[in-house]
Amino acid sequence: MKAIGYTQPGAIDRADALLDITLPEPVATGHDLLVEVRAVSVNPVDTKVRKSTGPAEGQPYKVLGWDASGIVRAVGPEVTLFQPGDRVWYAGSIARPGTYSELHVVDERIVGHAPKSLDDAEAAALPLTAITAWELLFDRLGVSPGKQPTTQTLLIIGAGGGVGSILTQLAARLTSLTIIGTASRPETQQWVRDLGAHHVIDHSQPLAQELARIGHPTVDIIVSLTQTDAHFDQIVEAIAPQGQFALIDDPVSLDITKFKRKSVSVHWELMFTRALFGTDDMIGQHRLLTEVAQLVDAGLIRTTLDQRIGTINAANLKRAHALIESGKARGKLVLEGWT
Repeated sequence: MKAIGYTQPGAIDRADALLDITLPEPVATGHDLLVEVRAVSVNPVDTKVRKSTGPAEGQPYKVLGWDASGIVRAVGPEVTLFQPGDRVWYAGSIARPGTYSELHVVDERIVGHAPKSLDDAEAAALPLTAITAWELLFDRLGVSPGKQPTTQTLLIIGAGGGVGSILTQLAARLTSLTIIGTASRPETQQWVRDLGAHHVIDHSQPLAQELARIGHPTVDIIVSLTQTDAHFDQIVEAIAPQGQFALIDDPVSLDITKFKRKSVSVHWELMFTRALFGTDDMIGQHRLLTEVAQLVDAGLIRTTLDQRIGTINAANLKRAHALIESGKARGKLVLEGWT
């Protein structure tokens, strides 16, 4: 089968950063589905792994990719949730080979039925970011879905990116939080407003200054999706006493003792945790994706697809990785079909 992989981690501008390769077809066992991959999206985690991690011991190539939409072609003997022919979407496991391949095996417990109203590319844009945003908002931070009146405020740093784009929508559609998104460029600021943010501020300016400008000098919940270390002292200043702080990125260091005076709780989100450790609630991601699909089909959540990069091959994936690393991507970048 066709796939895209690499032999050595490193910069995206190397000729061999990503290569078109041929691999044996995988086989579905246990709870696995064998999926014919129709579309994939590129996430920051793809670029981070490519730069830092080589192939597993005994393997000639490392295959990246987690987001995918496609068709189930075969099922393992323990599968109960799907059958061949089902159209699915999912974000895979960081501990297994990725979705940059024509055929891919994935545990059914982290897979959902794809939304009927989206095409393959539109569907592939959502799983990883939707899972991350949902788990962050409702599981880690403990926000209760529903439109009960509240005075609480939510600041999303990096609201125009992949996770920010779906987190903004989930918070706007399913809660009564006042949502403040950050974005630095006019087109991204408009994107965040269109997704449902009540206010948009510029994270290239001091956050405290920007929050004061819109009349919210402190914020109850702050979610940092990018450059947490650069914004951290501003976050400490802006968060309300007894507030909640959550993050998904990887700051080199983080002195959370600065939160002690305000009794701030700190939450970290990694959507791969359930699959990585085989947790008892692993099937929660199946249920989550099913619910998000229903929200999409009901017109409450829209795809965060921003650019269709072309067919799934090494050259197009290199372009997508470079754009992600530039920090200028808005929403999600998707590749679909095979040459």
